[in-house]
Amino acid sequence: MKRVAVMTSGGDAPGMNAAIRAVVRTGLEHSVEVYGIRQAYTGCLAGDFELLTSREVSGILQRGGTILQTARNEEFKTVQGQRKALRRLNERNIEGLVVIGGDGSLRGALALHKLGFPVLGVPGSIDNDIWGTDMSIGVDTALNTIIDALDRIRDTATSHQRAFLIEVMGRNSGYLALMAGILGGAEIVITPEKAISMDDVAAALEDSYVRGKSHAVAVIAEGASYSTTDLAAYLTKNKNVGFEIRLSILGHMQRGGSPSAFDRRLASLLGMRALEAMLEGQSGVMVGMQGRTIQSVSLEDVTTKTREMTEAYYELARILSR
Repeated sequence: MKRVAVMTSGGDAPGMNAAIRAVVRTGLEHSVEVYGIRQAYTGCLAGDFELLTSREVSGILQRGGTILQTARNEEFKTVQGQRKALRRLNERNIEGLVVIGGDGSLRGALALHKLGFPVLGVPGSIDNDIWGTDMSIGVDTALNTIIDALDRIRDTATSHQRAFLIEVMGRNSGYLALMAGILGGAEIVITPEKAISMDDVAAALEDSYVRGKSHAVAVIAEGASYSTTDLAAYLTKNKNVGFEIRLSILGHMQRGGSPSAFDRRLASLLGMRALEAMLEGQSGVMVGMQGRTIQSVSLEDVTTKTREMTEAYYELARILSR
């Protein structure tokens, strides 16, 4: 194998550039040319390939986002689109593809594998909802960004004796919300996996007020059963929890910023191992961190199984919120 390609697909995540860098420099070590595909499957269909040398990946380790950019593509979801992508890869004599991204991106990688093309997956998603890896690229940085924002919001919440509802990303996964709640000292956490009524949220905030706290914080995952704005409206109109209610939606700031040391390390290890596994003849697998080791797991399993939340963390959040 002398010519491979790499792409970043789906939502961007801090550390993706470090993974690209690792793939390219591991390729150089093994005399393999690595081509970057811009805008993921959209660029693959358009034939937007560029040879990446050591110079192209120099100075990107600390940059957030992805130098290859990313995009979602409906055409690639069809069989015709997948065959077209395969044709584009073969036209440029690409012999293997490394896909860095989340669940949808890895489904695309599996589709190409089933067409007989060698593909390796690397988990990159701040949601940390990918089965087969303890951590995905970008999770640690996003969590640190949330904690920093939460700490700042608490300062003003305390000054004005307010209750803040803070919405964090995570799509259908409550990992970021739960971890932020534990590590940021929230009074209550609302996630998609754990149903908590608006009345229960009100009771938790009111309990904090009655016990003499100078503020209260509720962390809500964006995929919860009700929106943060609806919760804020309900509490303001129907409940008197003692505190004034304020709302803060952190939004896409959680995706940006320089990757943490942990994410740089994780991305570098996964990127290097992905190319090594491909050169060993592996395909249709994702490289993920399990404990302290990097393991290959089937893309079939990755895309059909659900990463469960650890129940003990909910209990920890409850105990520490007192």
